[in-house]
Amino acid sequence: MRILAIESSCDETAAAIVADERRMLANVVASQQALHAQTGGVVPEVAARAHLRALVPVVRRALAEAECGWDEIDAVAATAGPGLPGALVVGLNGARGIAFARGLPLIPVDHIEGHVCANWLTGRGADPSIAGELPRGRGTGTPGEPPVPPLPALALVISGGHTELLLMEDHGRFERLGGTRDDAAGEAFDKVARLLGLGYPGGPPVARLADEASERALRLPRAWLPRSDDFSFSGLKTAVLHALEGEAPPPAAEVAWAFQESVADVLSRKAARVAEREGVASLLVAGGVASNRRIRELIVERAPVAVFLPPPALCTDNAAMIAAAAFRHLDDARAPEASIDIRPVAYRSRRPRGPARR
Repeated sequence: MRILAIESSCDETAAAIVADERRMLANVVASQQALHAQTGGVVPEVAARAHLRALVPVVRRALAEAECGWDEIDAVAATAGPGLPGALVVGLNGARGIAFARGLPLIPVDHIEGHVCANWLTGRGADPSIAGELPRGRGTGTPGEPPVPPLPALALVISGGHTELLLMEDHGRFERLGGTRDDAAGEAFDKVARLLGLGYPGGPPVARLADEASERALRLPRAWLPRSDDFSFSGLKTAVLHALEGEAPPPAAEVAWAFQESVADVLSRKAARVAEREGVASLLVAGGVASNRRIRELIVERAPVAVFLPPPALCTDNAAMIAAAAFRHLDDARAPEASIDIRPVAYRSRRPRGPARR
C-alpha cells in the first residue's frame, strides 16, 4: 500500500510517498526560510500564500522521485493540525482535491503524532539511529530493516511550536504527561538567536556559535518545575537578555553555549526521569530541535532505555512522517467530500493530577 502525504502546518510545503507503513519512497520539502528570514519569524498570511505556490510542484516532484504513477497511490493524507490555520487550510484542501479527483480516501493526521512516527521510517537515508539496548524480544521488525520502536514508549517532542512529553501505549493513542508552560524549546532558540544578532531560524546558528565558545564558565538558570512534568523556557530567555545587557557581558559564543546547555540539561533529565518512572520500553525523540547535536548527546547519555532518534532531515517538518502516521489511522479514512476541518490547536488528553511527584 502507498500513501501520498502533504504537510503544510507552518513554513515548509512538503509531499511524500511512503509504502507499507515504513518505507520512504520520496520526501520533498520546499522551505520558506529565506522568505521569513526577512521578518525574523513566520508571518502566517505570507506562509499560506507560499504554500499555494509550492503545493503542486512538490507533489509532482514526489511522484517523480518515487517513480510512481497516480494509479499506484492508494490513499492521500494531510496534516489537519496543530499549526497555522491558513497554512493548514492550503495543505488539507489540496489533499482533498487530489483525493476527490482520483477517487481516493483522505486521512487527516495530527502533526505531533507525525513527528513521533518519523522514528518508524526506513529507506533513502530515513533510518533512525538507535542508542542503548532494546528489551529482549522487543522492537523486532522486518529482517534487514531497523527495529520497530517497542511500546509502551515515551515521546519527547521538541520543536519550534511544541515541547511535550507523551506516553504512547499503542499506535495512535497518546497521553500527554507534560508540556511547556510558555515558550517551546525551538521558540526559545529563535528568540535567543535574535538577542545574539543571529539569523532565523535560531537553532542552527545558536548551535554553531556555541561550538565556538572558548570559555565555558557561564551558568544560566534551569526551570525544573518540581513535582511536574512540564517545561518552562521564558525565564531562561530573560536570563540571556540580562547577561547580554550587563556591565561586562560574556562573549556571545559563551552565552550561546550556556543557553544550549541549559535547554539540553532540562530536556534530557526530565525525559530520563519520566521514562524511568513510567517503565517504558523506549524513548522516542522527535521535532526540529531534536536535530541539535548536544541535545541528542545528553538524551542518549542519560536515558534509562533505548533511544530512537530520526535523522536530522526527518526531525524538521516533512510529509514522510505524516504518511507514517496515516498508516496507523487507515480506519479513520474519510471520503474527500465529507466534512473535515482543520485543528489549529492540539487537544490531547492529559493525565489527571495525582499525588505529588518527585
